[in-house]
Amino acid sequence: MKKVKIALLGLGNVGRGVWMILNSNKEEIMKRSGYEVEVAKILVRDISKPRGVEVPLGLLTTDFNDIINDDEIKIIVEVMGGIEPAREYMIAAMDKKKHIVTANKMLLATGGDELFEKADKEGVMFNYEASVAGGIPIINGINESLTANKVERLYGIVNGTTNYILTKMAFDGLDFNDALKEAQEMGYAEADPTSDIEGFDSQYKLAILSSLAFGTKIKIEDVYREGITKIESVDIQYAKEFKKVIKLLAIVKDNDGRLELRVHPTMIPENHPLANVYDSFNAVLIKGNAVGDLMFYGRGAGDLPTGSAVVSDVVSILRSNIEIENLNPVVKNNLWVKEISDISEIDSKYYMRLTVADRPGVLGEISSVVGENNVSLRSVIQKGLDVENENKVTIVLVTHMTKEGNIKSAIEELYKLDAVYKINNFIRMEDFN
Repeated sequence: MKKVKIALLGLGNVGRGVWMILNSNKEEIMKRSGYEVEVAKILVRDISKPRGVEVPLGLLTTDFNDIINDDEIKIIVEVMGGIEPAREYMIAAMDKKKHIVTANKMLLATGGDELFEKADKEGVMFNYEASVAGGIPIINGINESLTANKVERLYGIVNGTTNYILTKMAFDGLDFNDALKEAQEMGYAEADPTSDIEGFDSQYKLAILSSLAFGTKIKIEDVYREGITKIESVDIQYAKEFKKVIKLLAIVKDNDGRLELRVHPTMIPENHPLANVYDSFNAVLIKGNAVGDLMFYGRGAGDLPTGSAVVSDVVSILRSNIEIENLNPVVKNNLWVKEISDISEIDSKYYMRLTVADRPGVLGEISSVVGENNVSLRSVIQKGLDVENENKVTIVLVTHMTKEGNIKSAIEELYKLDAVYKINNFIRMEDFN
């Protein structure tokens, strides 16, 4: 059995998962790859730090040169995260003709072109399955299984933290802050959860998926982003009344060559498969013009699920025979140039919750303003007196399909009405038609 040496950059959550899988599934990996995989070095910041796994101290190093200058190390597994020095290390490794496996969604979404071009130039493999949706094989699913299709739409629940929070709010009646606290206690949310709850994590992942699925370059700023921090328990309850649930969805649609790219809370039908993705699970639904609807489902985060995707990428490189020089299987994402729609151009249905004055004629004023902005109302529901102020009531509006630009204009005009105290929330609705 041939032996191949690899190195890990990082031994955090994902790095530990990779280490455990390489050791516990050693025989399976050998049979499936044709190689015995040996971890020769692991780059860490602090050798004395407790890791939660037993690793020989001789494997740990704080000096990247110990890895880059070792010609026997053929594959670099980057699981340290962040932009720098991860980018610098991967570029240097490619210069040394070392293949790369990474789970770095932030770097791929913001600077992936440089890495793809460098891998192309140096003739090395660059795999990144673990960058999106943890253990779900969505990258290879798009790269390999869907190459005969024109992808028309993609919907994803790609952040386990926010899905866990929304699940606890829906089923346990928790408010946002309590659900976030529980997510942190369970290890699903970081001490600083901003990247998750404000939608940045999903934004990075949608940029990566969209580049692959639609064969075009996507800039991170092309993806519209909203997080879930404005979702309140009352919105969850109103969604139930409409037989819907609220999910943080990553959405991309190809409308005659123009892409709409957006991440935001979305009300979806309670009987849709994505509505039944709970807790920290992820799912991606893809609509192809030949295959129809496909859904990929599984654990979207965690040491072992993400580590599984990383090790699978290592095996993929080994199966391609890493001894062949100038191997160049890099998928280029510049096959087509597509225009990106502004969020104001999208068509959707909308839910709005308002606090207004409890007096005659208010509904008429609101309906008039909305109609003047070419927004058609599907339903208007008065939900009763505000518990804190008997002179105020809650109004819930649901629109028919309309342009986002029109609904935003209507909101601006509504704020000018003396009777409208606050627009508490504004959520898009998706029927998947």
